[in-house]
Amino acid sequence: MNKEQLIERVSTKTGLSKKDVNSALDALLEGVTAALKKNDKVTLVGFGTFSVRKRAAREGRNPQTGAKLRIPARKVPAFAAGKELKTAVK
Repeated sequence: MNKEQLIERVSTKTGLSKKDVNSALDALLEGVTAALKKNDKVTLVGFGTFSVRKRAAREGRNPQTGAKLRIPARKVPAFAAGKELKTAVK
């Protein structure tokens, strides 16, 4: 399912216009992104938690040449599914 299909589904279920659903979804995504930029967690009870994890520096290899290279440490977004979501997907 892509964003357009999600907007269609939410619009059908709620009776809201696609434009309103799109605006709400964009606001939600902007809010989650802003919180993660500040290293905050975003918890949606029953659905899951968005957070930032630190990935340590490590050594990798160039797949074409086999040469060793250093991959720097970085922060990456992460999502941990909540209990209700895990149960629903079983």
